[in-house]
Amino acid sequence: MKTTEPFLQFLTQQLSYWRRWYRLLRRKGKLFKGTSHRRELVKAIFRNVILFVSKSNDKSDRQKQKRALNLMAKSANTHSTIYTVVCNWIHGKRCFVILAIAIVSLTGVIGNRLYNQTQIQIGNPAPQTIRAPYTDSIEDKKKTEAERRAASKGFIAVLMIDVQMNDRINENLQKLLDDGHEIRTIAGAFPFFDTTALSQFSQHYLRSCSESEWQAVILALENHRNQQRKITGRTAAVPNQVLPKENSFWSEVSQNTDSIQAIKELEAYQLTNSEKSFASLIAQISAARQKYTQATAKLLQLESVSPETIYEESLLLNLSDANWENTQLGIHQSAERILTQGIPQGLPQNILQDAINLQIQTFVPEDAEPLASKVLLAVLQPNLQKDEEKTREKAQKAAAGVSPVMETVRQGQVIVKQGEQISAWDFEVLQHYHLIRRQVKWVELVKLGCIITVAISIFVWVERHIDCQLRQRDRLLVLLLTLSVPGVIVMGLPYTTWSALGLLLGSFYGHTLGLTVVALLSPILAISLDMSKAALLAGVGGGILGSCIAQRLRSREELALLGVAIALTQGGIYLIVKVLIGQVFGSTWYIVLREAGLFASSGFVWSVIALGLSPYLERFFDLVTPIRLAELANPNRPLLKRLATETPGTFQHTLFVATLAEAAAKQLGCNVELVRAGALYHDIGKMHDPLGFIENQMGGPNKHDTEIKDPWKSAEIIKKHVTEGLVMARKHLLPTAIQAFIPEHQGTMLIAYFYHQAQQMAQEDPNLRVNEADFRYDGPIPQSRETGIVMLADACEAALRSLEASSKRPVPVKGSKVGEGEEKRSAKDVSVEQALTMLNNILRARWQDNQLIDSGLTREEMSKIAQIFVDVWQQFNHKRIAYPKLKATSTVRNS
Repeated sequence: MKTTEPFLQFLTQQLSYWRRWYRLLRRKGKLFKGTSHRRELVKAIFRNVILFVSKSNDKSDRQKQKRALNLMAKSANTHSTIYTVVCNWIHGKRCFVILAIAIVSLTGVIGNRLYNQTQIQIGNPAPQTIRAPYTDSIEDKKKTEAERRAASKGFIAVLMIDVQMNDRINENLQKLLDDGHEIRTIAGAFPFFDTTALSQFSQHYLRSCSESEWQAVILALENHRNQQRKITGRTAAVPNQVLPKENSFWSEVSQNTDSIQAIKELEAYQLTNSEKSFASLIAQISAARQKYTQATAKLLQLESVSPETIYEESLLLNLSDANWENTQLGIHQSAERILTQGIPQGLPQNILQDAINLQIQTFVPEDAEPLASKVLLAVLQPNLQKDEEKTREKAQKAAAGVSPVMETVRQGQVIVKQGEQISAWDFEVLQHYHLIRRQVKWVELVKLGCIITVAISIFVWVERHIDCQLRQRDRLLVLLLTLSVPGVIVMGLPYTTWSALGLLLGSFYGHTLGLTVVALLSPILAISLDMSKAALLAGVGGGILGSCIAQRLRSREELALLGVAIALTQGGIYLIVKVLIGQVFGSTWYIVLREAGLFASSGFVWSVIALGLSPYLERFFDLVTPIRLAELANPNRPLLKRLATETPGTFQHTLFVATLAEAAAKQLGCNVELVRAGALYHDIGKMHDPLGFIENQMGGPNKHDTEIKDPWKSAEIIKKHVTEGLVMARKHLLPTAIQAFIPEHQGTMLIAYFYHQAQQMAQEDPNLRVNEADFRYDGPIPQSRETGIVMLADACEAALRSLEASSKRPVPVKGSKVGEGEEKRSAKDVSVEQALTMLNNILRARWQDNQLIDSGLTREEMSKIAQIFVDVWQQFNHKRIAYPKLKATSTVRNS
């Protein structure tokens, strides 16, 4: 009996280890790839058992036990094989079912147009002779469409004013008038002298005549002055003076009536005014001539730069300043009236000239009409364009007024003969009598199914190569969200759920899976469904933005802002695509802007719907997102408030464990939010019996020593905080990922204190039997890095608090009595090396106890975790300034 009991105990322990190794190898995909792996595993397990048996002193018992072990090994090998095959078959079938559902559903929704295809097509030969089953009138859609098309084209298109062209015409007109005004400014004011003394006609001639003519005028005036002096006898004759009538200049002047009139007016002014006034007039004429010369030079310069310049010297500079102002105003008014009436495309030039002449007669001075006509002809262009929308509406009304063309088909009349080519009219008649057979295009469906299968295979490959283990329910959710996009398109809505798809997938499973789904779905929809490429690109852009950013956000408000960004992205992409293909610059620009606004609005609406569905999906599919984890970590949650109220010691322990675990998770690249939330809930089960745990006894008596005095019952109370914690977690609907921290933070560790207490009692009472399994937690051991970190933080928290307490414990000075008020000294501060050594020993014990083999933590990370814990402990246990003690007699005076 003494030999058998340790043997059974050892065998139980080995089988427990075998289960752990099975889970580990199963997860890594290294188990049951062949019979050799399975046999080697079983042999290794039972080799350890045989080595234990070989230590027995009883040879006969040892031989019997070996034979029993051989039978057990064969049985275990057989049963493990059967169990593995069954489990693999079930697991494989589940994955296959989800895969088949995904392929069939996606193919069915995306390929819906392939179900109801006609067997008889226009242009194909008829498979048989088909007759009309009864007499009926059938609309000839082709003739009806032709008549309606003719009616829609038989009216004058609706024209509208092109505002942009009007602005361009007015701008060119104003520039042309500004050039004319600039030239007139250089020429100076006109008339430059009083018209009662010197007519406007003569002033124009005097400033614009050639230099030779001007010299002739001067000589004629000088001759006239000399003659007047002779008559009056005031001055002797000049002997060498050449008479003007014999001079070449005078012969030129005498042939020009303009110059004769100017000379006569100047002579009259000379006779009636003083010589000083006359000299001033001549000076003004000379200055006007100089300015006129500069103006003509400027005009020639403009003609050299712009050959189409319409200004002529005689037309522009002959006008008086008043007439020029009236001319500019009249040109503007004439142009406004003509543009208001509209200039259609292809209007003959003579008709436009007549319209201009008619307008300028009303608004422009008579002597400026030629100039105004040339200016308006130079700038006026057709400003009427076709109003597409109103023209289309008018065409639709005209077409709707045409009655359908009906053809009578008699009973028994041959619709189409066998072998004849089916015309459009034949197809309409057959369709009217429901004689067209419809079929499913299986070949096209199979092709589409193959494409979808390849896309799903890529998704599965991506899923397995990133750190994202999806459950079957997660795959089902991804499928449902993916189906929403083509489902909305099939229902006829172009504003589909891309934004909701990207936002939810990115929030639930990360940006990699979200981008993968969007990238795989978009080309399939592009080749399978009839949809606008601009709409597709706009939706894909919103989905990509939601996938990339959603998981980085930590509040619903930030997600709401993301919805606004998605809306702007979708509307902007749609508008940019339309600009690139040139649809914005036509008459339908306002339609494009409206569609861009609708796409932006749809992106925002679907984002709002996704935000509203997110909490329900999280609950129903048991998902944890950063936002939900942040909400669960709120200390005002009912369960955490109860924990702080009913078990304050446990709550403080929980906060310190959460701080340690969060720091380690951040350094190791784990899910920090999950670690913090899980650590806060890992000990909620202690609320079932708060005084059963020393941190809640507040220095009071320990009920295990005073009341229970039974290590087995005490161990059950300690172990019960795991089972009760799971009950509380399920009652409060905590996610499964959070519930996993409750049992896994203890794993299958030994409750050492009560186990050793039981062993001491067994030594005193031989009838007592101590089974180690009674003092071990039920597990499971940590299955993730996050739960493994919380286990280590939970194990090290008490040790770090004990170090903190020992460093603060006062020690009496030698020779003094405690309680008499003598000076005391503090215990020697615990060094960082001592703390690090203690934590490394604790972590090593957990590692050697095989508590972390399924967690994914490595041996090298144990040292990092210990150092991180010590650093956090140092931050809490930092040194403070020693304040001087106040004397007992000192008082504080209140002012």
